[in-house]
Amino acid sequence: MSTFKAPKGTYDLIPPDSAKFLAVREAIAAPLRNSGYGYIETPGFESVELFARGVGESTDIVTKEMYAFETKGGDRLALRPEGTASVLRAALEANLHKLGNLPVKLWYSGSYYRYERPQKGRYRHFSQVGAEAIGAEDPALDAELIILADQAYRSLGLSNFRILLNSLGDKECRPVYRAALQDFLRGLDLDEDTLRRAEINPLRVLDDKRESVQKQLGDAPLLRDYLCDACKAYHEEVRELISAAGVGFEDDPRLVRGLDYYTRTTFEFVHDGLGSQSAVGGGGRYDGLSEMIGGPALPSVGWALGVDRTVLALEAEGVELQLPSTTSVFAVPLGEEARRVLFAKVTELRKLGIAADFSYGAKGLKGAMKNANRSGARYTIVAGERDLAEGVVQLKDMESGEQAAFGVNEIVAELEARLG
Repeated sequence: MSTFKAPKGTYDLIPPDSAKFLAVREAIAAPLRNSGYGYIETPGFESVELFARGVGESTDIVTKEMYAFETKGGDRLALRPEGTASVLRAALEANLHKLGNLPVKLWYSGSYYRYERPQKGRYRHFSQVGAEAIGAEDPALDAELIILADQAYRSLGLSNFRILLNSLGDKECRPVYRAALQDFLRGLDLDEDTLRRAEINPLRVLDDKRESVQKQLGDAPLLRDYLCDACKAYHEEVRELISAAGVGFEDDPRLVRGLDYYTRTTFEFVHDGLGSQSAVGGGGRYDGLSEMIGGPALPSVGWALGVDRTVLALEAEGVELQLPSTTSVFAVPLGEEARRVLFAKVTELRKLGIAADFSYGAKGLKGAMKNANRSGARYTIVAGERDLAEGVVQLKDMESGEQAAFGVNEIVAELEARLG
């Protein structure tokens, strides 16, 4: 056995399970690619200050969960704990917002890192697909992203998820609510750290998952009662657009996302089959984030969906993805001349886009056919010296068990016709 193991709270993606993760990523990305979103990839680490400013200095992510380190050159960096701040930083650095086509619509996929207590559905290294629409304040954009996420989940066969929706107000109406919430929280029996958090960002206390805190929040003031007319109208239009698209949602006046940059629309996708880690994705509008990290005013909206949690949701519903076979044709050569001939045929098949594999290692017929079975190939080509002397190879249908001889120069066309 190896001396080394994957770090605590992480996992390896290995076949055949890795195919499920790839299929989930593809399903989430497909609606985005069809809706004008271009792919972006950012570094796995960024300046600590980017996340401190953007995500929020009072958040657990920044204070407790971020993997931060100092480089040999003295730079303070952090493994990225989330994607939005990095994507917005990259868009600003590349001046994408100055190209005259707003919103800038981007999607991404990658790994993220948070130092948390590992449990099922919550890892220290996790995978997300995300989308951001940067530079436009439009309820239709908020609705579009929610609808696209719903479309992605349903294309995978998921049905037992719910969309929770709320508005967090804006810089005009949130300060009034903030003050009212702080007054309420000061009267509760909270520990010093929580009271300190309430003074910095009281909405973070509403997101506290501890039962001892939650049971005291029953009479907390609701933000919807403090929304200004503009925020009310904006939120109502988002709701109407989602409803008109046939996407169901639940109004959740207590929904608060865990990052400081959210404004107005906020939403979460939850799956009741996952226990305490029920959120499979979420997002919202973040109109002030660009200014927080030194950019111009760029109202924006986005989401991130967890690949790991989506796979768990599929398993909870018993959904089996229809994954394409990794191998359609498996070649079994018997002898050196057959190795040369069949290897050339496998290469031809691959050039035609047909998934083909080869029996490596000079195995005997029995061992090679076991490999063919394990590969999941629909067809196996077998050839020995006698076959080649007659100018043929044997083609076996692995489903029916039928076998027939075809000319060496005809086999590729025959397989293309059957699999095309």
